[in-house]
Amino acid sequence: MKLIIINGPNLNLLGKREPEIYGASSFETYFETLKNTFQNVTLSYYQSNIEGEIIDKLHEVGFDYDGVILNAAAYTHTSVGIGDAVKAIESPVIEVHISNVHSREEFRHTSFIAPNAKGVISGFGLQSYDLAIQSFL
Repeated sequence: MKLIIINGPNLNLLGKREPEIYGASSFETYFETLKNTFQNVTLSYYQSNIEGEIIDKLHEVGFDYDGVILNAAAYTHTSVGIGDAVKAIESPVIEVHISNVHSREEFRHTSFIAPNAKGVISGFGLQSYDLAIQSFL
């Protein structure tokens, strides 16, 4: 099984940014844990703060990978383009969020990705990624 995790803006700051919400671990450190836990899965990782680059990556992998785990971060709530890219590709997408977006600001309650995603996982910290991988197995 071949899966890719795509992270959006500011997630490169995990471990530094608002640790009370996002935790104290960098994503790169957690990604190594995921690879060790799911050794039977080929895992790739991509992060960008740029909306168009995320769309380009979805187009690139969206016909060859068995699944995409997408944390588009703030773009979840603003990007029709990323939502359309998820709809356009064949690979199933799981929308993931580290925090519980429904316990946060009202604008975070709307997702342009969810209507085209296989599912949504939110609020379990970095374990949200673990749960997303399990959903593909």
